[in-house]
Amino acid sequence: MRVACLALIVGVMVPAAARADPISIEVSSGLNGFSMTGASTGKSIDLGTIVLPNVNAIGDIMLSGLRNNTDVVVSFVLEGIGAFDTLRLELFNPWGSNNWDDPAGQPAGLPKGYSTSNNSDALSFGQDSGLQRSAVFAGGSALVFADELTHRGDILMFSGLAGAESARVTFAIRDGMRFMKGNSNAPFLLRISAADPVSAPEPASMLLLGTGLAGVFALRRRRAQRSR
Repeated sequence: MRVACLALIVGVMVPAAARADPISIEVSSGLNGFSMTGASTGKSIDLGTIVLPNVNAIGDIMLSGLRNNTDVVVSFVLEGIGAFDTLRLELFNPWGSNNWDDPAGQPAGLPKGYSTSNNSDALSFGQDSGLQRSAVFAGGSALVFADELTHRGDILMFSGLAGAESARVTFAIRDGMRFMKGNSNAPFLLRISAADPVSAPEPASMLLLGTGLAGVFALRRRRAQRSR
């Protein structure tokens, strides 16, 4: 596993008159070619450029210093599209932060010290709240699917990316830990991964396609000859 660390503490989430801790962004781990370059924070979070070169690429980004009950817009440019169709985002909560409503059996591959999220705790994508979410590329935009109403976790997916060279991804997150004392600066994890591999047509399928097209052209030619 390739581990990269990038810690940036810049900007604040509120006007200077109100005092608040700055947001911290850290790439806690990256796997199978995942990389993130450049990041900045202010009233929104720009993660810079993220590369997912294959369907096995996974990156965990640690976010801390978010203000309670505050919506923050996150964006980044996604590169490396071509081997997959769907971008998958998932939020994890630090263990012990309102995890009583999480499923008893946590899924495999969960980062140590974290639990899956659900619609009633901590950080979320704010489903049904009207928060911005899109993945735009040259010639179109991705379809959006969110699941926060089940205990599977807080999941946001953008599908239909196959064929795009790059995409600008934008979404919002909401810190709902306002009712948890002492946890306002607990770090959350945002997992970014690729899903739904794009497979090349099999030779047999290409042969059938070519044969079918040849038949169509032959039929049109015969009809043209009869009409003369």
